Amino acid sequence: MRPINGIQPPTSPETLAGIASSKAGKADFESGIDEFAKLLSREVEDVNSMQMDANDMVHSLLTGGDVNEAEVLTAVQKADLAFRMLLQVRNKLIEAYREVQQIQI
Repeated sequence: MRPINGIQPPTSPETLAGIASSKAGKADFESGIDEFAKLLSREVEDVNSMQMDANDMVHSLLTGGDVNEAEVLTAVQKADLAFRMLLQVRNKLIEAYREVQQIQI
C-alpha cells in the first residue's frame, strides 16, 4: 500500500485489530471519518455551486445578458461533468457499503 499523508497504512489484520482496539486508534478512525464526511460535504457544495453558476449564466444568456456563449457552454459542461463524477463516487460508496454489509463474521 502507498502512504497516505505521509503515513504508511497497516497491512496485516492483526495490526488493524490492535489499532481498532486502542483508544488512539479509535480517535484516529473517528477523525478520519469526520474528515471524509467534510470532504464529501465540500465536494457536494462545490458541485451545487457549479450548477447554480451555470444555471445563472444560461438564464443571463437567454434574457439577453452580456455573456459569451462559449463561456456558458463551458460552464454547463463543467457542471455536468462534476455532477457525473459525484454520482459515480456515490455509486462506488453505496457499492462498498453493500459489500461490507454482506461480510459475515
